[in-house]
Amino acid sequence: MSHLEVRPFAADDIPAAAELLAQRHRRHRQAQPLLSPRYEQPSATEEVVRAAAEAEHACGAVAFRGGAMVGYLLGSPKTSPTWGDNMWVEAAGQAATEPEAMRELYAVAADRWVAEGRKAHYVLTPADDADLVRAWFRVGFGQQHAHGLRPLPQPGELIEPKVAIRRAERADIPVLAQLEVTLPEHQIRTPVFSAAPPPAIEESLAEWAEDFDNPDFTTFVAEHEGEVIGSAVGCALEKSSSHSTLARPENAGFLGFAAVLPHARGLGAGRALGEAVLSWAAEAGHTCVVTDWRVTNLLSSRAWPALGFQESFLRLHRLVGY
Repeated sequence: MSHLEVRPFAADDIPAAAELLAQRHRRHRQAQPLLSPRYEQPSATEEVVRAAAEAEHACGAVAFRGGAMVGYLLGSPKTSPTWGDNMWVEAAGQAATEPEAMRELYAVAADRWVAEGRKAHYVLTPADDADLVRAWFRVGFGQQHAHGLRPLPQPGELIEPKVAIRRAERADIPVLAQLEVTLPEHQIRTPVFSAAPPPAIEESLAEWAEDFDNPDFTTFVAEHEGEVIGSAVGCALEKSSSHSTLARPENAGFLGFAAVLPHARGLGAGRALGEAVLSWAAEAGHTCVVTDWRVTNLLSSRAWPALGFQESFLRLHRLVGY
C-alpha cells in the first residue's frame, strides 16, 4: 500500500472532497433513508463543501494515497462564548474512504487550531459509521450530543397519555417561562455540566410574551390535577440552525423543546408531550420528525430513543489541555 500523504486543505480540493462526501451520504442513507437524497450527488455536496471551506477562519486537511483523495477535514469557529475558543466540524466537514486516515487529518488540522488558541473541538459525524466514530474516539473525543430521526407515527402506535395534553394559552406564559429555565438549570448539574447559563426568568417571560403568537411554532402543555407541569414546542426543522445541510431531512418536523417540572417527572408527561409533537407533525404534513439531546442528560437520552428516535448524527467533543 502506498504512503498516506496529508497536507492542509486548499480550494482546489473542493471537487474531490465533494465526491467523498456524496459517497459518505449514500452509505449513510442506507441506514437512515429519511435523510435527504439530494446530497447523494456531488453537485449538491460541492455547494456545502465550498461553503465550509469559505467560512470565516475555516481550515483543515486532506489525505491522499496513490494520488487519490481518501479523506478530508474542514472546521471553522463559532462565536458563541458558550463553546469556548472552538473549532466545529459540521455535517459537511468530513468524509473518508479510510476511517483511520481521519486521525492523521485531525493531527494536521488540530495543530493549527490549537496554535491559534482554539482548544475546544466539536465534530458532527454519521452515527452509523462505527469505524469513523472509533477513529475520533482514538484521538481523544467522546460523545456529547445526539441528533435523532424517526418516521411519522403509524396508526395505533401512540399510547393514550396519562396526563392531559392541550395547546398552550397566553395564560400559561408564566409557567412556560419557568419551564424554559428549568431545562438549562437541569443541564448545568451533574452529569451534564453544561456551560450554558439558564436565562433570567424575566428575560424568558418577555420573550414568551412577544413571541407567543408566532405561527411558526406550536406549543403544547401537559396538565396533571389541574397544574401545568410540562411543555413542548414543535416547528419546521428549517427553524433550527443546528440541523443543516446533510443533517436536515426534507420536509421534517422538529421537536425543538420539551421540559417537565422536577416534582412532576415520572408521570409520563415527557413522553406524552413528545407524542403530541409527533401527531402535530403528521397533521402539518411533515414526512418525518427530528430532535436532539445531550447524551449526558439521563432523562432525555432515555426518553427520546424510547419514543422511536434513532441516532442519525453524533456530536463528538474534545477539550485540549487541563
